[in-house]
Amino acid sequence: MDQAKRESVLSHVSRELSHLEKRDWELWLIVSFTGVLVGIGFLALLFPAAFLKQGSFHFEISVSKPLVFGLIAMLTLTNTYVVTRRLELRKLRERLISSTIQNELVRLQSFTDPLTEIYNRRSLEDMASRYISHAKRSKRPLTFLLVDVDRFKEVNTRFGHLTGDFVLAEIAALLKTSVRGSDAVVRYGGDEFLIILADTSAVDASAVVERSKNYIRDWNRAGHLEAFQ
Repeated sequence: MDQAKRESVLSHVSRELSHLEKRDWELWLIVSFTGVLVGIGFLALLFPAAFLKQGSFHFEISVSKPLVFGLIAMLTLTNTYVVTRRLELRKLRERLISSTIQNELVRLQSFTDPLTEIYNRRSLEDMASRYISHAKRSKRPLTFLLVDVDRFKEVNTRFGHLTGDFVLAEIAALLKTSVRGSDAVVRYGGDEFLIILADTSAVDASAVVERSKNYIRDWNRAGHLEAFQ
């Protein structure tokens, strides 16, 4: 569902940008048409006044002040209109892109756990769907690892919820360090995490398990919870 929504948003943005580009071209057509009219007007004035003298053309023309002022006014108004419209189109384009980025940021924030700064359970359907689709298309293995924090309730009871939150954030960071950028770490529950390993068999996933264990073992040895054994 989220994938379809994202594609719908991108399609809408593409249509709106195409519409703005079309309006941009319309402005350039107006400028070009005005230039052609001015050019034709000058030619209409020059050719009747041309005469041959000593083997070369000479031009003698007389232009009334109202015509000159009218021409200047037309060019000024056209230029002002085009500049104003281009500024409006530029603002519309920037507003559209900014709105799209803001909406995407809101969507991503709704899929991110604020405590651990990893994906939350709400994002799991979208994440799992994309990884499973990739595995089917590429015919590559896909592995899910469920991580449960031992004795976490005891940490909360003994040290308080702030320390418990600290432990969860640290564990999430360690798990993210243990995997590749193409993998995903999801906070599945209160003290449960789900790791999605793309293009990884169960045998290769054992290396991730060992790496995670080593990182967590080193963290425990660092004495972050000295009174906890």
